[in-house]
Parts: sequence; structure tokens; C-alpha cells
Amino acid sequence: MSNSLLKVFVYGTLKNGQPNHHWLTNTSNGLAKFLAQGKTKDLFPLVIATPYNVPFLLNNPGIGLNIKGEIYDIDERMLGQLDILEDYPRLYDRQIQDIVTCDGIIQCWMYLLKSFPNQLLDKPHMDEYKNSIEMPYIESYITNCTPDDLIGDSANL
Repeated sequence: MSNSLLKVFVYGTLKNGQPNHHWLTNTSNGLAKFLAQGKTKDLFPLVIATPYNVPFLLNNPGIGLNIKGEIYDIDERMLGQLDILEDYPRLYDRQIQDIVTCDGIIQCWMYLLKSFPNQLLDKPHMDEYKNSIEMPYIESYITNCTPDDLIGDSANL
């Protein structure tokens, strides 16, 4: 295993102050060190969907907004844990994307929902995810549903 650190861009529940940030701060998952705020160079559709209010960054570049998020240095063990959380490679793709910071462009790993119903593109696009009382993220979807159930439930999209 390599000792070099990788860069990951997080835009949803993994950001500081959001419901899954504990994945990055739990040292048993590996190393994660905050580097900078940033936003995607390319436009992407970021939407909230399902009854669990899950943020989805759709793999449809060129549509949507420049997405705001955070860049972290992580080790390979943390990357493996994030792959589990994001159900990579089954549900999400993990791609290198250009992230714009105040100091320039940094290439980072980023998770994008690879297969999705086209109706998701009709949902309001956001440039930043923030959990809210009005639309709370419900973490139990991780253990109560499969990713196929969440994406396939077109009545709740």
C-alpha cells in the first residue's frame, strides 16, 4: 500500500457539520485532513431525492451549478471506507475532477451518481448541500434500504 495521500472533494453529508462528517474524523477509518474549501470547475446537478433527503451529485457534467464543498487529504484506508459509504463502484462512480480553490485548481477524487432516472434532472439544482430541519437527512437509509431501492423508487424522486 502506498504512503502517499490522496485528495477527495466532499460536497454533501461528509462536509464539516453535516451528518456523515464523523466518517472523516473517525481515525479507525484512516487519515483525513482538511485542506481547503473549493467548488467544481465544471457544472453538475446536485439534487435532494428520496424520502431520506439524500443529496445526489448526478454524473451529468455541463448541467447544473458549480458545487461547493471541502477538500481533504486522505490515505488509502479512508478512501476504502468512503468507497463503502458511497457504495462504489455499484452506485457511485469515483472520478478525478478539477476543483477550484482560492489558490488554484486541485485535482480530487469525487463521487458521482452514475445511473439515475432522468426525473432527477428536473429537481431543483443546488450549489451546496446543507442538512436542515425542514428536510433532514435520514441516515437509517444506509441500513434499511439498498441503493437500488432508493434510486428505483420513482414515486419518491
